Amino acid sequence: MNWDDLRIFLAISRSGGLTQAGARLKIDHTTVARRLGALEAAVGARLVVRSPRGARLTEAGAALALHAERIETEVMSAGARLGGTDLKPAGVVRLATPEVFGANFVAPAMRALHDLRPEIQVELIAQSRAVSLTKREADLAITLSRPPRGRLHVQKLTPYRLGLYASRDYLAEYGAPTGLEELRTRPLVWFIDEMIDIPELRYFDQIAAGARTAFRSTSIAAQHAAVAAGLGLGVLHCYVADQDPSLERVLADAVTIERTYWLVSHSDERHLPRVRTVIEFLQEQVRGARERF
Repeated sequence: MNWDDLRIFLAISRSGGLTQAGARLKIDHTTVARRLGALEAAVGARLVVRSPRGARLTEAGAALALHAERIETEVMSAGARLGGTDLKPAGVVRLATPEVFGANFVAPAMRALHDLRPEIQVELIAQSRAVSLTKREADLAITLSRPPRGRLHVQKLTPYRLGLYASRDYLAEYGAPTGLEELRTRPLVWFIDEMIDIPELRYFDQIAAGARTAFRSTSIAAQHAAVAAGLGLGVLHCYVADQDPSLERVLADAVTIERTYWLVSHSDERHLPRVRTVIEFLQEQVRGARERF
């Protein structure tokens, strides 16, 4: 197996296309295609599926990319040591997070990461569903529960709180509820129960069992918007809702839900420079904002 072929293969993986890989390496895309074909012949498997939208790795390609990155790291590390320079992290890191954490914490921090490490590109998957690191759907994941098994490295990132909120306009018109029992008579905003994939999001019954809902959505951002518009009351993330001047927390003593964010990485990948850099950056950002959570 030729290292130059592996290097070109990694460029395809990171850029998402043969033409883009050629531009990155300053070689013709026909050369990229020829070297890819040679590598596929050498390993006896198809590594890349090409389409008008670009190139994506097959399962065999994803597995080889992991090994190729390790080789690349060792080669670059050896060169850095011999040359007396530091090994710079570079490449794409795909990060899966819950919707709120991704949109309201990770995304705003990306300017700082780019200023620090412009060679790293983060791909953010921000949604309230489970993503499999074992299947290589992401390099890193922020989860709401500690994964029970697998070749994964798990670190507690931070606890956080959720509370019951309403808009100031709603409270001015209808007043604040005086107890949990009163929630049965108030319009509530909530998830679509049958579409909740994550058990840690199922806390409606412990707050207002049997209460009616005025609006449901799979998106917590949509729920936040509906509550802010005065539709009713909803359970929102305190570190986001407390920053919204249109909202006010109600029944704070009675409704406080505590959850934890876990930082999960694949045991085989967490020492890669690009992955390690993003891990350390996220940990630093959370430490600096601990009081918000």
